[in-house]
Amino acid sequence: MKVTSSLKTLKNRHKDCKIVRRKGKVYVINKKYPRYKARQG
Repeated sequence: MKVTSSLKTLKNRHKDCKIVRRKGKVYVINKKYPRYKARQG
C-alpha cells in the first residue's frame, strides 16, 4: 500500500479505482487490482 499526500493522481491509474473514507483516513481501493491500494497521510 502506498502512502501519499495526494490521492488525485493515484485514482487515475486505473478506471476501477475508488476513493473511500474510513476512520478519518482517505483510501484508494481497487477490487480487481489490489496493487493500486493507497492511503493518504
